[in-house]
Amino acid sequence: MLIGVISDTHIKDRASEIPEAVFRVFEGVDMVLHAGDLIDTTVKDTLNKIAPTYCVQGNMDRHYGLKLPKNRVMEIEGVELGLNHGEVYPRGDTQQLKYLAMEMDVKVLITGHTHQAFVKQIGDILLLNPGSPTVPRLTDPTVMLLNINNGNIDSQIVKIGDPLCKALNFSGP
Repeated sequence: MLIGVISDTHIKDRASEIPEAVFRVFEGVDMVLHAGDLIDTTVKDTLNKIAPTYCVQGNMDRHYGLKLPKNRVMEIEGVELGLNHGEVYPRGDTQQLKYLAMEMDVKVLITGHTHQAFVKQIGDILLLNPGSPTVPRLTDPTVMLLNINNGNIDSQIVKIGDPLCKALNFSGP
């Protein structure tokens, strides 16, 4: 299963629309996961035109009154995957994110909040963050592609600011 992963779009708050490059990168995905801070429900509606889209609530979504679940747990191709905005202190602390994954009882946790993409293996837990395609922090705008097949995960951080949308490939268990 091919999954498009996105976070921190901040549409109508800090950005006017999802960049066109995101639609090219997500072409052919089976599902889209948004790790929070949509700000406006039109983001989900727009992404639903690509593929079924599942979202969680970010800190700014609460501020704007969006009613979204805080967490999602999904079993995809034999992988227990969690989706959460990742509001831990300090921001992006991988040890705190590991504990969050343990609380959610998942081996793979997708979060946002940092606006910086990363793939980190902490013990038996894989932490993924797609960064932000619209308001990155001290980095390029990014999204992520996950290919999950029979319990194996291949992840790609895709820099959408690059005209060729170069992918940085990572593989994990």
